[in-house]
Amino acid sequence: MSARDLIINGKTALGIELGSTRIKGVLIDFAGNVLAVGIHDWENSFIDNIWTYSLEEIHTGVRDCYSCLRKEVERTYGVPLKNIGAIGISAMMHGYMALDKDGNQIAPFQTWRNTNTQDAADELTDLFQFNIPLRWSVAHLYQRILDQEEHVRNLDYVSTLSAYIHWKLTGERVIGIGDAAGMFPIDSKTHDYDEDMVQKFDALTEKYQYSWKLRDIFPKVLTAGEQAGVLTEAGAAFLDETGMLQAGIPLCPPEGDAGTGMTATNSVAPRTGNVSAGTSTFAMIVLEKQLSKVYREIDMVTTPCGHPVAMVHANNCSSQVNVIAGLLRDFAAAMGQPVPDGKIYDFLFNSAVDGAPDCDGIVTYGYTSGESILNLDAGRPLTVRRADSTVNWPNLMRSNLCGALAALKVGMDILTRDEQVPLQRIYGHGGFFTTPQVGQRLLASALAAPVTVMETAGSGGPWGMALLAAYMLQRQNGERLAAFLERQVFACCQTVTVEPTAQDVADFDAYMQAFHAALDLERRAAEGE
Repeated sequence: MSARDLIINGKTALGIELGSTRIKGVLIDFAGNVLAVGIHDWENSFIDNIWTYSLEEIHTGVRDCYSCLRKEVERTYGVPLKNIGAIGISAMMHGYMALDKDGNQIAPFQTWRNTNTQDAADELTDLFQFNIPLRWSVAHLYQRILDQEEHVRNLDYVSTLSAYIHWKLTGERVIGIGDAAGMFPIDSKTHDYDEDMVQKFDALTEKYQYSWKLRDIFPKVLTAGEQAGVLTEAGAAFLDETGMLQAGIPLCPPEGDAGTGMTATNSVAPRTGNVSAGTSTFAMIVLEKQLSKVYREIDMVTTPCGHPVAMVHANNCSSQVNVIAGLLRDFAAAMGQPVPDGKIYDFLFNSAVDGAPDCDGIVTYGYTSGESILNLDAGRPLTVRRADSTVNWPNLMRSNLCGALAALKVGMDILTRDEQVPLQRIYGHGGFFTTPQVGQRLLASALAAPVTVMETAGSGGPWGMALLAAYMLQRQNGERLAAFLERQVFACCQTVTVEPTAQDVADFDAYMQAFHAALDLERRAAEGE
């Protein structure tokens, strides 16, 4: 069929992902070819010391994203978007969305970016003997309990952002196992919340005499390939203001951006791994066995199918680069010579190629929020340099890009050095890799491993979510996700691989020495008001 006929006949899959700086929808055919894209840009707010998005912003953003995609379909193919084969919703992992029995929000939505759960995370880690990161939903929940917030007594549903939107569309309180692994520890054998830890949590909170237990308020866990409900009449009306979208469309389990990143890079089988780099950055390494001990710098999560994954998550990556790009954009406009964003970013990234290997003594901490890997409770963007450093675009941008990967490297060094986890090849995706080979080469230098970027890397998480929706419809005889992706999507995918040289690795290590030497300045800056 032509693309137009595929759309008319509903032979398509739609993935919508609510990322940190944009909500993006991607409509594909079942082979992964992109048919249409819709985008809504947004930004989180810092209100009462909480990183959040309002419910109105969430609802409006999802609708506007879909509206942009629908209009592109009509403009490109001359047909209305009435039927879709399957839909999948994904979003930034972790966080805390709290609803009462009437479905009303009863506490501010807290994103992954918040680091206000240290006491809860420490106590739960000790109780479970399992690392509970500050951003996980159970850490947020227990911190609200410790802080004696009144809304906790009225809880009826606690979810991540993806599971919340899925509930709005289907009425189903379910979640994909990859996103569930950002709520509570997962047992990869049962593909469910770890029952022993569930009972320990319920025993811990019994003294508060709440009317609920953990499983009462957390969504049910599903794995990739399972059907997770259908689009209701109310869900269709919520998503499509024109009323053209038909109810009854099946939805796959909602996932987090880590799971969609693994899918988008074909990194869902053991001994594969990927790095997603954008506003935040995280590495996902699919393991053949569990780690030997608990590390607070490493999260144990899962693939969308339930395989154990070591996740190294850094809250900050390209935010400071975005600020610099914004300054250049405003300057160019003020001079009467506006420049497209893509051209600005290409200039900034390509400048870094000509920077001195050690950035001539310039070190950048681009932290707008806390960074738990580095024990930073708050962020203060900071650039440090010697008095005689040459401040030019190449050195400044190389320092910003190396600094964007520094926290990730700290966590990854634990995996490779202490746990001897092999990094045969890492797949990169996200905005950090949009300019060819620049971010890719720096990441290869940081990890001392080959980094591969696929031609599909720019499509990112929403494309991966659409693939999970297609997998639900198209898998053959119980076919595993890795086999489906290899057969249906990636068999002919073009890739570019960068191998780091010994000198590349040595140069990045030299930058890290300077980074650690001045890190106490960042800590002191973060401690001030």
